[in-house]
Amino acid sequence: MNQDILITAIVFFSIVTVIKMALDHKTKIKILDRGIEDKGLQNFFAAQFELYSLSSIKWGMVLVGIGLAALVSQLFPREFTDEAALGLIFIFAGLGFLIYYPIAERRLKQLKNKQNTLSN
Repeated sequence: MNQDILITAIVFFSIVTVIKMALDHKTKIKILDRGIEDKGLQNFFAAQFELYSLSSIKWGMVLVGIGLAALVSQLFPREFTDEAALGLIFIFAGLGFLIYYPIAERRLKQLKNKQNTLSN
């Protein structure tokens, strides 16, 4: 019974996400076809691109951490029980987030300074 609800929810949210992505893409194409005259809109698109790249960096670091934890637990199976391997995965994923945070802060400060200089 619970699997049916889970599958239905996954399918529903997947369809909603695909439709939203398609509509966002269509809107961006229309804006680009007309040409961007507004500096604020140009800054908005530049900021969106920067945030998407930061998101990719974040999840890349977290997934690398999870992969390293899984690799370590497989290389030393006698030292790590299943529970310890799960804990190791959480620790490495957390380390990925902690390493990501100062990188993101520095990039966002640079972006904010760049927007301030463009607006002045």
